[in-house]
Amino acid sequence: MISSAYKALKANPLKTILIYFSLIFSITAIFLITSISNGIIDMYSSILKNDGDIIVTQKNISDTFFSNVDIKLLNKIDNISNIKSSSAVIVGASPIEKLPIVAVYGVSKNRFSNYTLIKNNYPKENEILVGESIYKQLSNKRLINIANTNYKISGVFKSDIGFENGGVILNIKDAGKIFNKSASMLMINTKVDTDIDLLLEQINSLSPKIEAKSTQSFVDNYNQFKIIQSSSNAISFIAFAMGLLGIVSIMSITINQRKSEFGIKRAIGIPMRKIVFQIVAESFILGVLSFISAFLLSQLVLYFIKNSTLLQGYVNGEITYSLAFYIFITSILMAMIGSIIPALNAAKTDPVILIQGNRI
Repeated sequence: MISSAYKALKANPLKTILIYFSLIFSITAIFLITSISNGIIDMYSSILKNDGDIIVTQKNISDTFFSNVDIKLLNKIDNISNIKSSSAVIVGASPIEKLPIVAVYGVSKNRFSNYTLIKNNYPKENEILVGESIYKQLSNKRLINIANTNYKISGVFKSDIGFENGGVILNIKDAGKIFNKSASMLMINTKVDTDIDLLLEQINSLSPKIEAKSTQSFVDNYNQFKIIQSSSNAISFIAFAMGLLGIVSIMSITINQRKSEFGIKRAIGIPMRKIVFQIVAESFILGVLSFISAFLLSQLVLYFIKNSTLLQGYVNGEITYSLAFYIFITSILMAMIGSIIPALNAAKTDPVILIQGNRI
């Protein structure tokens, strides 16, 4: 049956090419949309998880960019038992030279060790540490102007996280002047076997204006992540639907062109279920080939996106095994469902009408 399906595909090259490319573009779109949205979530999650079991933000705030927490709370937090270390971060963004937007992080001094130096030193007051991907694009390698203030470039760092590697790091005091806040987040590391729930209660009792959550809970419930994920799912569904519609349309035309063939097969006693199975087998072969091609094309596109200087490392994506498996099943379903609909339509037609060449 597979060999018959393969021969049928060769016998209808135009139909085969049209379905093949329709599937490739739809599957590639699903690959890229899903992997890039997951990549954005993973990068920001990694920043949060790198240095904190607990995150403290302003209470009832929709986004960390708008959060403002009193950095003086660190002194009180450090006095609570089972606290291993604590630090503060300001997150913001600003245009730098020709770059329209660059991530700006103001951090307390004990967080500097999180950034791997590849040149010179960590920043002092009125100095700035620059990510490797940004440094390569700067025309002035000595000074950076942010909010009408010049900061001397103290050094260059490298990070595997695109948001950081494409950003700049300042002392939190300097960042506070730029963004007019004390801290966006407080990051807290705990000792082993600490009762996190009890610790959260103690931290939240320090001020009615703050909200402390475990890092995992914060990531799982972060509104921006939910919006990105929901948008990704919606766009992927649209890509799936458009691919499915295209396949149904092409298969309907193809089956209409092959109606005499199906009529003769039915007239000589070949059951329609075998004919339908052959059509589905044809689509299965196309689905597998299209998936492989789309997977390779997606990897190529993601490589150029990751290494594009224009995107500064902010857009990144990785195709995991689970994502590849999910999209493989989606690809096969798209191809097979798209072929079953017109095939079943043909199955309802009398073989005499099919041989005569009337419309299906």
